[in-house]
Amino acid sequence: MCEFADVRIWWIGLKKGELTLADYCNLGYFRKLFMNIESIKQNPVVKMAFEFALDIVNYCELLEKEKKYIVARQLFKSGTSIGASVTEAQNAESKADFIHKFKVAAKEGEETQYWLLICSFAKQYPSCTALLQKIEA
Repeated sequence: MCEFADVRIWWIGLKKGELTLADYCNLGYFRKLFMNIESIKQNPVVKMAFEFALDIVNYCELLEKEKKYIVARQLFKSGTSIGASVTEAQNAESKADFIHKFKVAAKEGEETQYWLLICSFAKQYPSCTALLQKIEA
């Protein structure tokens, strides 16, 4: 079990450049604290949220190429926050905390859907039909 002092020592060492994250991951007890690709693949909800966030990133890059910066920033924040909240819920401190984090993810999903609807109805915006279908499913 990881003690608070161990985490504090790790954080101070990492900030000073004396230690790397890999140094502590090799010790074993920090391994489960950090999200990795295997944990994403094993949990279908986390995997879906992660893949959706990647789709959002790609769409926002397309928006920025077309100089739609304001909407791109708002959509990026809400669209990637869904996966961040779902991932954070995986290490919830209690059942209530777990539920709260999923409610936050749901609210971010609603906001993302709003911004995607704006994009779909605005003239001269790239198509986001596939993203809307994913978020409505």
